[in-house]
Amino acid sequence: MITQNVGGTVYGVILNDTVSLQKIGALDAPPYHGAPKAPALYIKPANTRVTSGASVTLPRGASTLEVGATLGLVIGRAAARLDAANALDAVCGVVLAADLSLPHASYYRPAIREKCFDGSLPIGEVLPLPDLSALVLTTEIDGKIVDQRSLAELIRKPAQLLADVSEFMTLAAGDVLLVGVRYQAPQAGKGSRVRISAAGIGSLEFSIAAEKDAANTGVKP
Repeated sequence: MITQNVGGTVYGVILNDTVSLQKIGALDAPPYHGAPKAPALYIKPANTRVTSGASVTLPRGASTLEVGATLGLVIGRAAARLDAANALDAVCGVVLAADLSLPHASYYRPAIREKCFDGSLPIGEVLPLPDLSALVLTTEIDGKIVDQRSLAELIRKPAQLLADVSEFMTLAAGDVLLVGVRYQAPQAGKGSRVRISAAGIGSLEFSIAAEKDAANTGVKP
């Protein structure tokens, strides 16, 4: 069952944190020919969204998934050409999310197969907008902390990211803008239980099953 709290389009952004840029290395060389000058976006379509507690099915042939812990800004009204100083006034809340991907090394071409498979966006309930400046996302796999990331690492902080995106496209009420995931995030495999949490806004939990083992993935028919 798709979460009823998020009814619009979910947009993700790549290369929006310092750790990712350090990992990927020089972007001036081919095939990229330079870092993006505007937010580099992709879409997580409706088939990707599942609720907390879901069992996510490994795509056929896959043995692991990258678990990209992130936060989503939920748009509360039509947002176009916002100023960073007041951009968050257009946000009605936030959601914890796990942007799941098949492992891939290049961002040169759209990673449709890698990022848009069924169930690849476990997403939590809409919660009140917290203080984003000090927020830390913690990822646990099978009870062990494998990653912690602070939103202070973002290159475009949430308000600036929203303002920059709204400069060239209008976001509608119910849309969600994910603030970014780490390049080559921690990986989880069959049977893993994953928990993503942040102080003050709770947690998001899901498990990963092989195709033949997943009787109920939580994905909309």
